[in-house]
Amino acid sequence: MKEHQDVQKQISAAILQLRLRQPFFATLSLFSQIKISEAVETAMTDGRTITFNPDFWQKLTPAERLGVLTHEVLHAALQHVPRRGKRDPQLWNIAADIVVNGIIAHLTHLDLPKGHIREPGLENLSVEEVYQHLRQDRKHAAQLRVPLDLKQPASLEEPETPEKPERLRSYWWRAISQARSTVELPGPFPLGLTRELARIEPSRLDWRSYLWRFLTQTPSDFAGFDRRFIGQRLYLDAQENEQLHAYIAVDTSGSISDSELGLFLGELRAILAAYPHVIGQLYYVDRECHGPYELGSLSVSMPPPQGGGGTDFTPFFERIRTEYEPWQNAVCVYLTDGFGTFPKEPPELPVLWVVTGYHLEREAFPFGEVIELVPDEEH
Repeated sequence: MKEHQDVQKQISAAILQLRLRQPFFATLSLFSQIKISEAVETAMTDGRTITFNPDFWQKLTPAERLGVLTHEVLHAALQHVPRRGKRDPQLWNIAADIVVNGIIAHLTHLDLPKGHIREPGLENLSVEEVYQHLRQDRKHAAQLRVPLDLKQPASLEEPETPEKPERLRSYWWRAISQARSTVELPGPFPLGLTRELARIEPSRLDWRSYLWRFLTQTPSDFAGFDRRFIGQRLYLDAQENEQLHAYIAVDTSGSISDSELGLFLGELRAILAAYPHVIGQLYYVDRECHGPYELGSLSVSMPPPQGGGGTDFTPFFERIRTEYEPWQNAVCVYLTDGFGTFPKEPPELPVLWVVTGYHLEREAFPFGEVIELVPDEEH
């Protein structure tokens, strides 16, 4: 149809304009498959393809076209479709729009159509955190309405194909990495975008392998294992008491930089995602041990770090000694640079030290296993 061809030309022109005004987001748009269809009310994405209604598109101003294009590209690139999981679609869509619109509001030369949702008090959070807030404040959520523009493909609904969301995540993270490496940013990202990127950044460590040895069962016999996960090579006992308790300490002393702290928090989420049965308990530690913070799932908001003083590892291990129950499958994970005071006696539990940047030599750790976390620029 000629109308569709005209709209496709207009979208191509909008991408060229976006390259001049916001090149990082224009680069991301090149990774999207864009279609035209009257079947959608306004605009929509399934995580890879973006679809525009031709009548809706043609009524937009030039600045609104750039804004709506970036809105859908951000939904796709920030993986809002696979991140939804089994959450309520409408509430998740509202949360995602709050974050995305907040990002766009901080970008020059972009606008959004009248009536778009803005919640300045929430838009600097991650979508998961906004969703939790809306769930707890249903009265507030009921006042918010947005077009449902996040469509979950059937392939993402099927538990038998867990690799498909993973491929989608990998695809967009490569796109984000390429956009970062090829575009010189005029300034820092909006805080909401920084929070979202930290949420989706892939782990650098294979936590499934590291944590596997601390599960009591062995894969020699499938009897008694939860068969939902055997296809993923996860041999997990179906009993609720067969869980792995991860006592996780994040070094928040003055020697830890913001970038290193960001790496540590990214790994923390990967630990929680490694197995469905991981029960995470978080502590922030400098000279004192702050916490614990229960982290039963990735949907839980990450508590703000506490600390900034010197480094003493002893308070954490003393705390765990009083909280650990002998019947638990448990492991201590300590993310640090390794410079600090160690306890005189090793703890009863196994310990994984995760170090990054300029850190204590591996041989100098008096106990536990040392794992090195390599930042991006060193890969």
